[in-house]
Amino acid sequence: MTPVELSRTVLRAVRRAVDDGELDVAVPGQAKVVPPGPGGCGDYATNVALRLARPAGQPPLRVAEILRQHLAGADGIREVVVTGPGFLNIILRGSHTDLVREILRCGRTYGHADRPTGQLVQLHAPHEVRAVVVMDAVARVLRSQGALVRTSCADRPESEWTDLLGVDIDAYGTPEAPAPLDVNVRPVPVVPDPLHLGRDAARWALLQPAAHDRPRITAEHLVQRESNPLFRIRYAHARTRALSRNATDLGFHAEPGDTAVEATEATEVTQDAQDARALEIALADHPRVLARSAAHHAPDLLARHLVTVADAVLPFLVTVLPRGAQKPSAAHRARLALAEAAGAVLAGGLSLLGIDAPEHL
Repeated sequence: MTPVELSRTVLRAVRRAVDDGELDVAVPGQAKVVPPGPGGCGDYATNVALRLARPAGQPPLRVAEILRQHLAGADGIREVVVTGPGFLNIILRGSHTDLVREILRCGRTYGHADRPTGQLVQLHAPHEVRAVVVMDAVARVLRSQGALVRTSCADRPESEWTDLLGVDIDAYGTPEAPAPLDVNVRPVPVVPDPLHLGRDAARWALLQPAAHDRPRITAEHLVQRESNPLFRIRYAHARTRALSRNATDLGFHAEPGDTAVEATEATEVTQDAQDARALEIALADHPRVLARSAAHHAPDLLARHLVTVADAVLPFLVTVLPRGAQKPSAAHRARLALAEAAGAVLAGGLSLLGIDAPEHL
């Protein structure tokens, strides 16, 4: 379904609500549908309920719920979710299969630009460990979006920053001609020194907080428990790789498709479907998160998104392999494909933060 077709479908839903007496408004001439913004989900979103609330004399959420019921049964629409003050988020039928297929095709580069954009970006940081690590991550994310990036530091970086933390800086010093460079990467400095945490934990500790927040440099970043967000991300990735190995031993492989599996209890079916859908939504948001992270020079947006993906994938993974005497089915192959797609997103996101994604943990 194209955006134009979807817009017409939304207008038909409004017209049906008016004809049924649920809304007393004039049907608008158009209904704009766009990719969901921050906090949204699915393939497209529309604010038509917010626009109609005042003339209808009803709260926006009530209008959105009325329209959701009319949209939910429309051809080509799989699900409609109301978010925020009354945005309608629309998930199209078959889109989850296309999403998984696209991620598996791109691998770790899912969400990256197809070609250079021609954008030139100069990043310049003060001589401070957090600033140069953030600059390095921002440069990686910008390059993933097709930008040409040059990095520099106000003074020669410490060897530990480049060797241990994997920071790559093109130049150092502040040239006097043609004009001094403005420092445009200036997060709150870190105290104490994070180097004792090692590369991965130190980079996570410096990148996960927003630039205006002071990082907490503690041994908590080294704890191998789910209370540690970095561990959850890396553990989730390692589990997806283990499932692929186990599936090979069972004689089946990943194949995008319908993830619905048979279950003995209706509640189990519902929970499985909810887990799969939550994961699909998180994966679909990845390109938008990368674009926002690049636009705002904010690797913390990507870091927090990876936590969201990990938290979505972990409960889903227990349903991937056949249980008991079950034989591998098309649904199991589809679930394995979704799990492998999640693993690719986690590994790709960690690599942009300069952090390893081990296959065994």
